[in-house]
Amino acid sequence: MLEVFVDAATAGSPQVSAVGVFIRGEGHLIHWSEYVGEMDNHTAEFTALVKGLELAIGLTSGMVSIKSDSQVAVNAFEKRGIKNAKFKPLLLHALELGDQFDFCFIKWIPDSQNRAADALARTELRAHK
Repeated sequence: MLEVFVDAATAGSPQVSAVGVFIRGEGHLIHWSEYVGEMDNHTAEFTALVKGLELAIGLTSGMVSIKSDSQVAVNAFEKRGIKNAKFKPLLLHALELGDQFDFCFIKWIPDSQNRAADALARTELRAHK
């Protein structure tokens, strides 16, 4: 099973964001980050979710456990829907990616359990300020 930890960091005015993904399991230990530009934090969290799933697809087709400290992204993925139209394209893409695994589930975790992905996102954001 792969564990995929995803997080986003957003700062400034205008808001700019970066995302971080930490993957472990099945012999993998991956630290990945990307500056994603101007966007609010919720959009960045959904972007992190998509990026995490994209990376996982190249590693396994089996079981993936996604972990995020974004309640909005976790609830939307679990319910397979969201009312806010702004996030729908990212959610739909995440769901399409998730459906490619034998098992794919998501769990909300507190910030304290998501330090690796958080540090990756924050370091990437600082590098672009």
